[in-house]
Amino acid sequence: MGLAMAEQLLAARQRLLCISRHPASRLDDIARQTGADLTQWSADLADAAPVAGRLQQWLASQPGHDIASVTLINNAGVIPALTPLSAADWLEQARALRVGLEAPMLLTAAFLAATQGWAAPRRVLNISSGLGRRPMASQSAYCAAKAGLDHFTRCLALDEARASDGARVCSLAPGVVDTDMQVQLRQASPALFPDQDNFARLKAAGQLVSAHDAASRVLAFLQRPDFGSQPVADVRD
Repeated sequence: MGLAMAEQLLAARQRLLCISRHPASRLDDIARQTGADLTQWSADLADAAPVAGRLQQWLASQPGHDIASVTLINNAGVIPALTPLSAADWLEQARALRVGLEAPMLLTAAFLAATQGWAAPRRVLNISSGLGRRPMASQSAYCAAKAGLDHFTRCLALDEARASDGARVCSLAPGVVDTDMQVQLRQASPALFPDQDNFARLKAAGQLVSAHDAASRVLAFLQRPDFGSQPVADVRD
């Protein structure tokens, strides 16, 4: 879905910075066609502190007085092996929490510090999940990261509401999206992941939203006049 959002954001007079493990040549092609200003960084958000520092420096180098609006979208997430916590790999659990929660917090801190004082409206969109709001067996790290992302956003909204030029922030669940993550859920062992059959039924019934359509809905939500009025929301509301 992150790739689909990037594709849809690449328009003339847009400046887009994408951070991912592997740059996408497709985005370079679209940027050339549309005239968008695209920068891609290859980085592992399991080690987010140096990436946050680089982001802050990059933003500080931008002409803030010439920018109409500036938005940070935190979309990265990792599902470790689907197994009860007692059998889980500790390093995988730590990686899921670092990518899903620590990285958004550090990147957001860098974003807000670097853009403080800009006249442009500022927004922070954290991509959450319904699994941050309801528990699921064998998914403790992912669910905890998304629940933490929701509550972090609530706290951040209180901080920003006190500032005269505070950013508008929201942690948004995008619905059930047909991504590789869903394939991982459907292929899990039912003995280790009791909800495997539920995800298989969603796919069989055609109830998954394509990454393209989910990205369109998320970006439309981002443009709503009331964006940020609820720090935790669902795109289906």
